Amino acid sequence: MKLAQSLPLIILSVFLISCTSKAEKLQSKKEKLTHQNAAALYKDYVFPKTKTNQLALEKYIKELPLERKIAQLFIENLEGNKTFRSYETFGDMTGKTDHTPIIAGGYLFFSYNLSDTVEETASYIETIRSYTEKNRQIQPFLAIDQEGGWVNRLKKLTGKLPSQEDVAKNYDIPGSYDLYSIQAEKMAQIGFNMNLAPVIEVCTDDNRDFLDGRSFGDSAQTSSYGIACVNAYENKGIATVIKHFPGNTNTDPHTGLPEITLPKDQLEKLLEPFYDVCSHAPAGVLMSHARTSALDANTPACLSKVWVSDILRDRYSYQGIIFSDDIFMGALASNGFPPEKAAVLAIEAGVDCIMTSEKRFAKQARLLYQKALEDSAFEKRIDQSLKRILEYKIKAGLFQLPAEGEAD
Repeated sequence: MKLAQSLPLIILSVFLISCTSKAEKLQSKKEKLTHQNAAALYKDYVFPKTKTNQLALEKYIKELPLERKIAQLFIENLEGNKTFRSYETFGDMTGKTDHTPIIAGGYLFFSYNLSDTVEETASYIETIRSYTEKNRQIQPFLAIDQEGGWVNRLKKLTGKLPSQEDVAKNYDIPGSYDLYSIQAEKMAQIGFNMNLAPVIEVCTDDNRDFLDGRSFGDSAQTSSYGIACVNAYENKGIATVIKHFPGNTNTDPHTGLPEITLPKDQLEKLLEPFYDVCSHAPAGVLMSHARTSALDANTPACLSKVWVSDILRDRYSYQGIIFSDDIFMGALASNGFPPEKAAVLAIEAGVDCIMTSEKRFAKQARLLYQKALEDSAFEKRIDQSLKRILEYKIKAGLFQLPAEGEAD
């Protein structure tokens, strides 16, 4: 058998062999690294990085109406849990007479958007898909915060999922991979395709109370368990969005602005897990609202070009989707960054997708629309973000470029 033909079997065999050590609770560092490497190889084989027809995609983006581009740059909350519909139109964004309903680039589910059974929730998700298709728009990614522990939105539907802290205490690396793989399968069966997890923040005295079990622990644990978690979900078709870069403090960003006062060298040391996990290509990275005295001290990280573009995009070479945290949180709104201003600043900083816990986003989108009409550089920035989002959706089977001569 030729090497090229046997490579998939070799990779799969290594992956399966490494999983047999699950019963051994105490693994050597070498064994853990072997499993991580096997999982990474398996991921590259099952989900190869296909070369999108870049020219066709760029042509599609160039011809797409501006308002439809901007709609893709938002992930918003949903109303209800039975039947989906949009409550805004493109006219609400453009000021023109256009009653076509807006469908966001993605939707974020909270507990109240879930029914009591898998079947009912799956039926609700199907109404999102059919409504989008009926209105001839791009399918949204459907996301949820499924970290485990007390952030376990799917508890009624998929059962108990341990907190990240408990996973690091009670599971070895292969065991954690298996745990998250099973969870991913359950999520996919319901109809989800994105998880806003895992948290890749190292637990310290400065953030312990806020994280409250949502960290894998120290730097080494956060890297190794974070990689296993990302590989497990992504190998099963659930996109991961690691968070919250570059971190938080014990100040809850829902109500206040976290201020990270660590010296630059200490701060960068704590960020090593983000660098490590980014190298395994999670679908997304979610920015925090924290300000860091060591870098760009006056600007929340999700609005900072230094943190978003210079560090995450350029220094870390991260190529996936960069999300803002919720722009309606008190950390921004109470500190001189109302949602409309925050939306513009986030895009300028290099963020690709703006998160809003509100159930409307046309007001914020309208400011992006008006600025893009006046500023060609800003419209180019929108096109860059849209390209990353559509590249992900093509790989995820949510979007297919129209054939040559075919109407969108």
